[in-house]
Amino acid sequence: MSVATGAARLRTRGARLGPRLGPGDRIPFGLAIGPVLLLLVWVVGSALRWIDPRTLSAPWTVVATTGDLIADGQLQDHLATSATRALLGLALGVGVGLVLAVVAGLNRVGEGLIDGPMQINRAVPNLALLPLLILWFGIGERMKVITIALAVVVPIYMHTHNGLRAIDKRYVELAETLRSGRAEFLLRVVLPGVLPGFLLGLRFAVMSAWLSLVVVEQVNATSGIGYMMTRAGTYGQTDVIIVGLVVYAALGLFLDGTVRLVQRRALSWRRTLDD
Repeated sequence: MSVATGAARLRTRGARLGPRLGPGDRIPFGLAIGPVLLLLVWVVGSALRWIDPRTLSAPWTVVATTGDLIADGQLQDHLATSATRALLGLALGVGVGLVLAVVAGLNRVGEGLIDGPMQINRAVPNLALLPLLILWFGIGERMKVITIALAVVVPIYMHTHNGLRAIDKRYVELAETLRSGRAEFLLRVVLPGVLPGFLLGLRFAVMSAWLSLVVVEQVNATSGIGYMMTRAGTYGQTDVIIVGLVVYAALGLFLDGTVRLVQRRALSWRRTLDD
């Protein structure tokens, strides 16, 4: 039997077995389908008066309010404050979580000292820690940044630590056989092995940062998107609240999309169902 005949039989057999398994080919702008449908329901519901404007302002009202907030500079100022808080907390949490994960993942003594407190931190909700953090750090910016950082540390630590422990032991034994130094071992074995777990943890960390930001900006804040929303709630300004929610959602999706892009580029060597 020739090679061509064998290949033809394999193709015929594959056709009989049915379609390929898996999610299928990537759809252009596939991730935008859900948000666009939600926006369409909102527009139609508001236009047909199915949605009470006192409960949920119409999209065109929200757009007009956004223009007014931009025109007087309020939205830019509050957005800059919120972004600064979120990015500082994210950077601090990622740095601390990464160091703790590496120490605990590569050293049994380090794991004994670090893993228990990190599991406790994961089990205690951030909201439960707020009264204690306020007593320790006051109600200023330091408390807000530390609260966000504590929320970020957990997913970074958990996923990075798990990625370290999931590295194939044969690679470690090979590095020992080749008498690789510590720096070379970290660069050639640990970094490629831990990168998928770290990037997955970073995606969760970005969302945790924004969720914590919403909470801390309602604790005696004088600026920020959360403060703007809280003040609007006091005066019943539903449209301003919706503007704040849209800003939170847009920035969260943007950061998550950025991490996913980095993840796809950095892990292009892997063959997964997402390809």
